Amino acid sequence: MAIGIGGAGGKLASLMDPDGATIINVSKSELDKTEAKNKIMAVAHSTRGQFQGAGKNPDVGKSAYISISDEVYELIKGQVVFTSTGGGTGNGISSVILERVAEQDEVSLNDKTVFGFVLPYVERESSEYVENTISFLKGPVSKAIDSGNTGNIMLFSNKLKFEGRIAEHDYNTMTVTSLNNFLDIPRKSDEMELLDGHIDREDFRVYLSKPYFNHFSQFEYTPDRPFKELLSENINSLLLPPEQPIEAMFLLEVPNREMAPYFYNLLDYFSDDDVKPAYGVVLNPELKEPLLSISLLYSRKPKELVEDFSQMAEKMTKKKLKKTINQFVKLEERRLNVEDEVRKIEKEQESTDGVLDVLSRLKKLR
Repeated sequence: MAIGIGGAGGKLASLMDPDGATIINVSKSELDKTEAKNKIMAVAHSTRGQFQGAGKNPDVGKSAYISISDEVYELIKGQVVFTSTGGGTGNGISSVILERVAEQDEVSLNDKTVFGFVLPYVERESSEYVENTISFLKGPVSKAIDSGNTGNIMLFSNKLKFEGRIAEHDYNTMTVTSLNNFLDIPRKSDEMELLDGHIDREDFRVYLSKPYFNHFSQFEYTPDRPFKELLSENINSLLLPPEQPIEAMFLLEVPNREMAPYFYNLLDYFSDDDVKPAYGVVLNPELKEPLLSISLLYSRKPKELVEDFSQMAEKMTKKKLKKTINQFVKLEERRLNVEDEVRKIEKEQESTDGVLDVLSRLKKLR
């Protein structure tokens, strides 16, 4: 089951799981805009929140969480949760959930929640979204990761959406399709003829329970090219770029049996980084070229992400300030005439000398 918190999260959850999604919001009007099997309204302690949503104020979402706390906390266990990091509802409710997750002594493997966070694109979205994201990463996300109680965390980015001028629904569809390609690995491993390796549902669940950032991608595999180049060209632009992997998983689908040994090239690549990936090779006669679904788990401290966002936000602030100065501050051009300036100085000196003479005579009279 997919769970969506806030407007952006709800739309992603609805697309990913049309028959079983649960969406959560503080606004009934926002809930009505999205199709979902289950809808939960968190009671906002303000009229504005109930009718207009939380806007960009996470405090509204945090306050509203109290009305649904026990229900939602039980609901998210072992599920995939989508939320934006910049808005009020998603940020606010998710912040409290993450803090509660971090407070647990231990979370079982099957109860660990996978989180998909939608990050704003600094150069196109409002400063409030960026500031909310910085606070979200620095506080709740950092605590949850340090506790080790979360499952995989996927950092989706709105950068491609704005730079590619892609409609929101189309972009959400791309995001969900990409994620489903990765989540489909155990099904393909079960249903297709296995040629080498093995990834069953239990293996996959263990992988999802790791408290690391997950960068996944899918592309045609060309064995005659260095895999490092191929991977760098096919990084998933819907996600933030990955760091050095700690763990990895891949499924190689080949159109004929003779291509099965191609997977050794991938093992060679990962061995250079001392990574032993979980993998599977399956036969898919419907393909013309080998298809690779790959996931990289990496560890990156939220502090580093915050620094990235802070630097980008600072650059944007400087640009805005420069633009404001250029627009509103106009300095008049003044040409300096040397002869006129010299005459002014001479007159000022004569005037000063006269004043000194008067003061001197007054002193004598005393």
